[in-house]
Amino acid sequence: MPRMRDLFAPLRQFFHHPWLLAVLAALASAVLLLAASVGLTLQQMKQSESAQMNARGERFLDRLEQVFGQLREGVDQLQAQPLRGCGPDMQAQLQQVALESRFIYEAAYVDAQAACSNRGGERVIEPLRGPDIQGPTYSYWLNTTTEPNDNLAALMLGRGNFLVSTSRGHLTDVVDLPPGGSLLVVLDHGTRAIPVLGPAQDWPPTADWPAPSHKALLELPDRLVYRMATKSPDYQLVLIAPRASLPWRLNGLLWLLYPGSLLLACVVGWLVLQLIQQRRSMTSELQQALRRGELQVLYQPIFELDSRRCVGAEALVRWRRPDGSLTSPDLFIPLAENTGQIRQITDFVLQRVLEQLGQLLRANRHLYISVNLAACDVMEPRIGEVSARLLAQHRVTPGQIAFEVTERGLIDVVVARENLQTLRTAGHQVLIDDFGTGYCSLAYLQTLPVDCLKIDKAFIDALGHDAASSGVAPHIIRMAHDLHLRVIAEGIESEEQAQLLSSEGVKYGQGWLFAHPVSARQFAELITRGRRVAGRRIDDEP
Repeated sequence: MPRMRDLFAPLRQFFHHPWLLAVLAALASAVLLLAASVGLTLQQMKQSESAQMNARGERFLDRLEQVFGQLREGVDQLQAQPLRGCGPDMQAQLQQVALESRFIYEAAYVDAQAACSNRGGERVIEPLRGPDIQGPTYSYWLNTTTEPNDNLAALMLGRGNFLVSTSRGHLTDVVDLPPGGSLLVVLDHGTRAIPVLGPAQDWPPTADWPAPSHKALLELPDRLVYRMATKSPDYQLVLIAPRASLPWRLNGLLWLLYPGSLLLACVVGWLVLQLIQQRRSMTSELQQALRRGELQVLYQPIFELDSRRCVGAEALVRWRRPDGSLTSPDLFIPLAENTGQIRQITDFVLQRVLEQLGQLLRANRHLYISVNLAACDVMEPRIGEVSARLLAQHRVTPGQIAFEVTERGLIDVVVARENLQTLRTAGHQVLIDDFGTGYCSLAYLQTLPVDCLKIDKAFIDALGHDAASSGVAPHIIRMAHDLHLRVIAEGIESEEQAQLLSSEGVKYGQGWLFAHPVSARQFAELITRGRRVAGRRIDDEP
């Protein structure tokens, strides 16, 4: 055990440098905050990028459906009229169709002898290759030119001798493609893709295209692919945008995140420093309190439920400062356990009990006082040696000093069993305090050298109510009886609770129904005069 303490000595020494701990806490929090901020920002940007891609895709799809619809209507109108050739009437008809249709930029008539367009002498659209889509009625040409001119044809539709086309401007005015993005028309059941807008893309985008996912938006590591279903079974529209711009956009946001993360990290470091200094300050104050005698011991009497005879008491330590204020045990006891000062407090309580009540205990051999042990007391044999020395000094039998341990204090059951057995062999009683709130299983309980179980107040309060834990206390009582253990009920505050516990076979109890924590003088008066003390709260004590 000393060798183990020597191994951890450098670590303990390290934790005694508050500034170093504060800096480490600040650095750790800065890393965590920045990582969390970057992760959140990445997630939000990806979601925003996906939402923008969805919006672009929907707008393109709506526009393309409108464009194809007007192209079909225009070419149907031209095919239905009787004029053929390139006379003035045909020129007028072509101009009328183009004027009536928002998305028809050019309408043309083409046969073996002549070609004419609504654009006059500017140009006549003529496909330079066979149609990309050949249907029973219409022929489709996609991306008829790659020149970056919004007035040049991007889509062309033909029927008979008539051709109609839309310009790039009729598509790009809906939404701008991101750099490197493309609008593709996918043909031949997904095996071929022709760009309508933007550069050609590697196709297919995935090895298992068409992707099995039914989602319209397919998120790949380097690009987003938005699939748009159309009314025609012959083609599908796909919008592709790269994700290369994401780190650059994120870089700008990181500059906004740095100051906030560093500021929060400094605040965390400052709070850690204040907490450490406060704990060190309280540690020092507690040490001074032990030297100045500011700690005092009070006694919570334990009664036999049937006869209401006092059979003992639990020793409670309180810290009353010079200004009269009380520091809660819930605050300084855990601190003392962490710093190792709890050993001094345990020794102080044991010594003060024997100094104050030694004569009373010698005169009343049936009486006992229980002292609470911390986890470090249970894991070391030291307390048995201290107890033996003090008992011999005050001529009190070991059976009149009991030791209470909590389930949470049984860190190593094997070591605890050995040390507790040593105490029992010496004649001390061993009690499990607050039973039911820890992790002591029945299997461990059967092997521990224990004389009594103390049921936690929370389970006593639930008795007689519909609370989910109302059946815990009776279960613990039956289990204790099966193991031939005594039971003490804590926190009894009403006569109904006392009667119910008595009917369940509980013989002993403590709580404000019988007495509040009292001083040594009041406890001696309670025993010697054989009457209950009304008792006052500790904060009412003079």
